[in-house]
Amino acid sequence: MKRRLLVFSTLFMLASGASYAQQDKLITHFIFDKMSFNPGATGINDGFCGTSIYRNQWDKVNGAPNSAVLNVEGALDRWAPVGVGISFYHDAIGFTRQNNVLLNGSYKLKTNYGTLGIGLGLGIINVGMNPDWVAPVTNNDPSLPVGFADLKFDLNAGLYWKGSSDYYVGISSTHLTAPVLGDSSGVNPAGAPATVTYNSARHYYAMGGKTFKNAFGSYGHLDANVLLRTDMVKMSADLNLRYMWFDKAYAGLTYRTSDAIAIMIGARPFLIVNPGTAMDNLLIGYSYDITINKLASVSRGSHEMLIKYCYYLPPVPIQKSKHPRWL
Repeated sequence: MKRRLLVFSTLFMLASGASYAQQDKLITHFIFDKMSFNPGATGINDGFCGTSIYRNQWDKVNGAPNSAVLNVEGALDRWAPVGVGISFYHDAIGFTRQNNVLLNGSYKLKTNYGTLGIGLGLGIINVGMNPDWVAPVTNNDPSLPVGFADLKFDLNAGLYWKGSSDYYVGISSTHLTAPVLGDSSGVNPAGAPATVTYNSARHYYAMGGKTFKNAFGSYGHLDANVLLRTDMVKMSADLNLRYMWFDKAYAGLTYRTSDAIAIMIGARPFLIVNPGTAMDNLLIGYSYDITINKLASVSRGSHEMLIKYCYYLPPVPIQKSKHPRWL
C-alpha cells in the first residue's frame, strides 16, 4: 500500500512535466546548522568548528527523506574580520537525489552592541532521478519519464546579527538563482521522448533567539529559538526551547507547525567525565520527532543525530621586553 501511494504521488507531481517537492532540508538541530541556510552566520562565533547531522525522516515510510549535512567553518578574526566555511548537503527522497556544495563567506562589522555578519554562499546543486516505475498496465508506458541528472550554479545570501546581550536575529535566502534542472533529451523504453524538470524554488528564512542566563538560579540557562521558512507558497516555523546545564548538557522541545513535536538531548561527554582535555568541545546530540500530520498513522517519527567539534586557537602570547634603562 505504501509503495502504491508513493508511486501515485510521484506520478501526480510529474504529470505537468515538472516536479516540486521538499527541497530545502528540515533539520531539528537548526540551531547548529545556521551557516548552510544563512551564510551571514559563517564564523560568527570564535574558533573552527565541524558539524555533522544525519536525519532519518518519517521512519518506516518507503521513499521518505534521508538527509546528511556536513559543515566546516572558522572565524579568521585574528587576521581579518571575516568568517569562511564549506557546506555539504545530501538528500534522498523517493527516486530523487539532491547534493549541494557551497563555499560560504561572511564579512563581520563589529560594534559596541554586537556583530553584523554579511554573507554569501556560492556553489553547485546537483539533482538526479532514477525511477523504478511499476506501471499498472504496460511496462512501456510512454508517459513515464526516464531518469536524469543535472548540475547548476547555486547562490545563497544572508544577514546575521549577534547581539552583545546574548541574542541573535537573521534573514536569508537560498537558491537565489532558482535553477531549473532536468533533461529533455531522455527517451523512455517505448522510444518516446520523456521530459522532466526539477524546479529549485527560492526559500526565505527569518530566525531569532535569546539565551536567558541563570534562568534557574545557578543551575543553568534557558535558550529560546525560532526559525521561519517559506518558498512563497507555504510557510512553516520551528519553535525551540532548551534548558542548558551550562556548557555540559542540554534538553529541549521543538514544535514544527503542522508537522512534528521533537524531543532533543545533547551533552559534551568528555567535559562531564574528564574535563580539561581537547575533547571537552565535542558535542553529541539526538532528537526524535513525533509526527503529528497525516503521516502519523504510518510514520514512526524522525530520528536525528548531531556531532559537533570546535577547536579554539590559543591566545596570542604577549611579547615582553625590558628597556635597557630599567635593567
